[in-house]
Amino acid sequence: MDSSCMRFTVPPEVDGQRADRFISEAAGITRSRAQALIEGMHVTVNGAPARASQKMHPGYEIVLNVPPEDDEALVAEDIEMNILFSDPHIAVIDKPAGLVVYPAAGHASGTLMNGLKKRFGTLASVGSPLRPGVVHRLDKETSGVMVVALTDQAYYSLVGQFKAKSTARTYMALVNGRLREDEGTIEAQIGRSVSDRKRMSTRTRHGKDARTHWKVSMVFPGATLLEVRLDTGRTHQIRVHFSSIGHSVLGDRTYGRKLRLEYKGHRVSFPRQMLHARTLGFDHPASGERMEFSSELPEDFRQAIEELKALA
Repeated sequence: MDSSCMRFTVPPEVDGQRADRFISEAAGITRSRAQALIEGMHVTVNGAPARASQKMHPGYEIVLNVPPEDDEALVAEDIEMNILFSDPHIAVIDKPAGLVVYPAAGHASGTLMNGLKKRFGTLASVGSPLRPGVVHRLDKETSGVMVVALTDQAYYSLVGQFKAKSTARTYMALVNGRLREDEGTIEAQIGRSVSDRKRMSTRTRHGKDARTHWKVSMVFPGATLLEVRLDTGRTHQIRVHFSSIGHSVLGDRTYGRKLRLEYKGHRVSFPRQMLHARTLGFDHPASGERMEFSSELPEDFRQAIEELKALA
């Protein structure tokens, strides 16, 4: 059996990035996995064996060969999910909060991708073995609309659209406190936190540009419901941006830890981060037709809003 071969060209925006970090992000694998493949001489940079600390520069050609014995198989499982749309090219899912998108450490099974494997059988062949066709994702505790490519053609088309910022994404977010303006934009680079590599931060040495637009939808005592629109799709972007301006997403245990609000003797609790991907728009990978999908607020989100209304 031949090795699984992946090829990447380093783009301008990652000039000076370490090889292990670039490969991790480009191939959709963990950094430790990337380092292991580099140490095993399975990665070349411009035809020469790569080093984990090697600096990447625009135009460098990276070849990653994953040996057959290291390939991981995505196991098909019966996972309950709401499919908003599907055809031979794509599947659009209304993901519930609590469902992990793809297998990783601590979540070897029971994920959205396991369910899609069972539902559709053949998925795209590009992407990491455990996340084939995944062009974007939602955090475990974030609910709402996401799309997965079922063919390689669809994968490359959707990846291109996300990179070109031609997709349209809106979220609803309940955040702590009241913002001073009715709408605004947060522009701050996002990268790995200097003090905690498991967290993202606007205080980072190697950040990427990130832009988040927001508009106030409703105001409650101690909380605000926002409509949020993304220009970029950095890891944890909404959560990190609003935490950085002192208005963390309610229920976010990583970037805010505001799990409840108390007002005049009444308490409202938030069982998970109050973030919902409401709409997603993109061009169909095969037909080019513009498509837009929406997801209604789930019950826990609606209940939190009703309880906040009762505080006034």
